[in-house]
Amino acid sequence: MSIALRSRSACLLGWSVSVLAWSPLSVQADTTDAWQALKTNGSIVLFRHAIAPGGGDPAGWVAGDCRTQRNLSAEGQAQARRIGDTLRQRGVEVGAVWHSEWCRTRDTAQLAFPAMSAPRLRPVPAFNSFFNSPGSENMQTAEARRLLLGWRGPGVLVVVTHQVNITALTGLVPQSGEGVVLQTDETSLRVQGTLLP
Repeated sequence: MSIALRSRSACLLGWSVSVLAWSPLSVQADTTDAWQALKTNGSIVLFRHAIAPGGGDPAGWVAGDCRTQRNLSAEGQAQARRIGDTLRQRGVEVGAVWHSEWCRTRDTAQLAFPAMSAPRLRPVPAFNSFFNSPGSENMQTAEARRLLLGWRGPGVLVVVTHQVNITALTGLVPQSGEGVVLQTDETSLRVQGTLLP
């Protein structure tokens, strides 16, 4: 089993998330289903930010000061560009890009979609990491869910956020740069598949 597949079954920092081990065939089907779903107006893809070495944020970090945060490595910057390039090559019509207020999500979004600007590309606090403030998980997740259920397009909504947020919304533990594709109805978010980094 590859490192990528083994990471799916990992329990990350106290999260009790059970994820079925996937065979290569089911991963391929999962990815195919995800790309097919992204052809539908109103679909959503939640991306974990690109590679930013470390975990959490350093002591004394400040939300508005990138010097105090984990930031994208050179590899992460290249990964972010590939995310945008791949969506464009696949013909995905991106209607809006939301990101958390953390530098690594903002930079992932801006590098992936350099031609997009406000208000289509903007920070949305509901997708801020609650890794260092677990007491805010329920409130933030409820607000994030409300916003996602309200998305109708036009096009696909891309959200660049954090592992903890994606796990709270979907039960999946994505790798850096991995996307989880969702479709919605009036009351539920349905996982359609994943896009491997």
